[in-house]
Amino acid sequence: MTDRTVTATDLASKDQVLPPPPSRGPWVTAYRKLRSDGAAMAALFVLTVVIVLCLLAPVYAAYIAHTDPFRSNLSGKIEVGGATVPIMSTSTEGLGLGFTPISPTWDPRAYMLGADGQGRDVAARLLYGGRNSLLIAGVATVVCLVLAAIVGLTAGFLGGWVDWVLSRCLDVLWAFPVYLLAISLSIVLISHGIDIGPISITSGSLALPMFIIGIIFVPYVARPIRGQVLSLKESEFVLAAVGLGVPSHRILLRDILPNVMTTLIVFVPLLMAINMVTESALSFLSIGVQPPDASWGTIIQDGQGLLYTRPMVALAPGIAIALTVLTLNVFGDGLRDALDPRSKLRIGTT
Repeated sequence: MTDRTVTATDLASKDQVLPPPPSRGPWVTAYRKLRSDGAAMAALFVLTVVIVLCLLAPVYAAYIAHTDPFRSNLSGKIEVGGATVPIMSTSTEGLGLGFTPISPTWDPRAYMLGADGQGRDVAARLLYGGRNSLLIAGVATVVCLVLAAIVGLTAGFLGGWVDWVLSRCLDVLWAFPVYLLAISLSIVLISHGIDIGPISITSGSLALPMFIIGIIFVPYVARPIRGQVLSLKESEFVLAAVGLGVPSHRILLRDILPNVMTTLIVFVPLLMAINMVTESALSFLSIGVQPPDASWGTIIQDGQGLLYTRPMVALAPGIAIALTVLTLNVFGDGLRDALDPRSKLRIGTT
């Protein structure tokens, strides 16, 4: 056997024969960027834990705490540390009138976060309230993004009088302060409900705050979408498609909408955080979630009169709102950096 010396020419010929590495798509690249962002992944983990705990609210109430968080329990008693204590005890403040709920026991099996003014388990109500707060914020986000996408795409792509009419409608909504508009709609709709043809929503339905919160933020999403569509209309690939006679609906669905999707996805966590704060504010003012349903905002309202004696009733949902909104914002920032093609975030090969 004879030895053969590998020359530079041989290496060059081998390099020419080897196929090029497969190119990663934009979604794979965005996923790799997002996965390498430690803060965003930590926020996503915390958010997932909060969602799972809220979804397990019926399991906690029925099998761990053994309580009904929606039924008053003014004369009930529980066993704490081997002693039987009443849930509501006679108040020792001032003239001694009224009752003071039990303080937090820090035992998951018995009023871990104490009781509210009606003797209900705050921990169980916190989980149930989180389910409603997350549900309302999530559905309102979907409603807002769908309406904003329809309005923004239609106004930006069609232009002309259609753009003028839709833009003026957005200006009317934009002219109202957000919370003033939300409060006004809530007062009117909660008093009378919605009954338009086949659509009938009662005054106590969770669909009302979903609809109200979804409507008020449409201008803040539709305008960026419209501006992006106006820019895409002047791009070379869209002009080429128009020159080739491609139908307008096909250009809109296959060329423009995919380029707008990244903007809509980035809006999801950020808008959901805003919607959660808005829902909590409306519920705190008694014009959001209505009894017997609960949300984090209604629990804060329940604890307003107990701030000096049992502050945990109001602090627990407040901390839950702050933690959830913080994780949504941190994850939203990471998602925006991952989907932004101009991002300078560098990732190593794995």
